[in-house]
Amino acid sequence: MNNVDNFNLKSNQENDEQNDEASLSAENAEGIKNIGSVLTGKEDTLIHCLTIIGQIEGHYILPSQNKTTKYEHIIPLLVSVEEDPNVKGLLILLNTVGGDVEAGLAIAEVIAGMKKPTVSIVLGGGHSIGIPLAVSAKKSFIAKSATMTAHPVRTNGLTVGVPQSFEYFQRMQERINTFVSDNSNISKEKYNSLVLNTGELVTDIGTILDSEKAVKCGLIDSVGTLSEAIASLYDMINNQK
Repeated sequence: MNNVDNFNLKSNQENDEQNDEASLSAENAEGIKNIGSVLTGKEDTLIHCLTIIGQIEGHYILPSQNKTTKYEHIIPLLVSVEEDPNVKGLLILLNTVGGDVEAGLAIAEVIAGMKKPTVSIVLGGGHSIGIPLAVSAKKSFIAKSATMTAHPVRTNGLTVGVPQSFEYFQRMQERINTFVSDNSNISKEKYNSLVLNTGELVTDIGTILDSEKAVKCGLIDSVGTLSEAIASLYDMINNQK
């Protein structure tokens, strides 16, 4: 192979790399714009960063002024992350007030069922159904200034006041309690006592947990920063190789 061929080969390789980088940048820009997700990483270790923010939107469309996370967008994305051999791990950034219980549980179940390394970090707040989402990852962090609110399942609007309605809410709460206890270090009984606490919230039943309390009770694994969460994810990826 002469010098001209070597030069052409090198130029083609550089062009391919530039095209790949441009394609990845365009994909990231589109992902951030649409659902707040981005591919990032170093060398051959790509991680997918997913944000779950605002209110979890379920079967009903919320008003346009609400910040929402749509489960019909997130679930297919999680499937693609699990099936993509180039993506080695998932980082979940949480700042949510809660929302639709079944939609939140559906997302949490998908995350909990992933084989790839997953790390979550609560930034700002991880309230209500945000708690199962936070604990669904294999390793969970909470920022020092963040809080989490555990409270019973509730509904807005007209409710038929019959025993069956009360039983339905009880069974739904049991599903949440079971999922949280199965995916964290808190017992079902302890978590239920936090949910049914009557002495902390003025107009509601439940418990507000700051970062240290969330870790102390076994709900979250560690108080930490974004860099610590990312470092933990890379450690999990390296251990899996």
